[in-house]
Amino acid sequence: MTVACSTLCFGRYSLDDALRTIRQLHFSKADLAIHADGPHLRPADLPPEVGKWAQKLKAANLGYAAFHLEFDRPDGPAVREQLRAACRLARLLAVPVVTVPAAEVGTDADAEAKRLTDWVKLAEADGIILTVETRSGTMTQDATCAVELCRKVPGLGLTLDPSHYHCGPHRQAGYDAVYPFVRHVRLRDSGADATQFQVRVGQGEIEYGKILSHLDRCQYDRSLTVDVRDIPDSAFPVEPEVRKLKFLLESLV
Repeated sequence: MTVACSTLCFGRYSLDDALRTIRQLHFSKADLAIHADGPHLRPADLPPEVGKWAQKLKAANLGYAAFHLEFDRPDGPAVREQLRAACRLARLLAVPVVTVPAAEVGTDADAEAKRLTDWVKLAEADGIILTVETRSGTMTQDATCAVELCRKVPGLGLTLDPSHYHCGPHRQAGYDAVYPFVRHVRLRDSGADATQFQVRVGQGEIEYGKILSHLDRCQYDRSLTVDVRDIPDSAFPVEPEVRKLKFLLESLV
């Protein structure tokens, strides 16, 4: 396993400066957030300029562990074209995994399986693994539902974000069943309360050693992303926590 860093850790910086900071912190890989409402690259920027973005991102002298995509709508021709462009960019940069959000809670399960089956095929055409993230408010907020979705959609994997299982109203005692389907991981420290989604490393209850043991048993050999978000009005400086979690994870792998 290798330790990567999300570009969302430095959301107040330009993309160039965020990538430079990640490199200066001695990460070998970045986890690139491509969000419609994000601070850096947006999905709509990709279709006409895939080659340009490939050159620009290569110039940062970093590897890329994964892409984290969020669109401005659940589906449609424009979204499919943006996903196709993201997968093409991923292929050019040797990125193995592209993550998208699952549909919101209450969406028809068969309709969501049909949508994701189409998207998996689209990603596989470029040799990319498509994953959905474990996330509150979506169909993967419950571990059982996340596993069932992967079973319905051959080739679909999960990006595990354990904070969503530990924190808030959908807190779960265990989520061991998801590990065989995990293809990427994002980590921060979190407490049990919804107001403690992101706390200083060591002040929450995320058991990194236990998570890594489960991943090791499933022969997981991909990246672990440090994903301490640079959010407005943060109660603490982000960069020291990014550094701290990096060293902690590197000591465990």
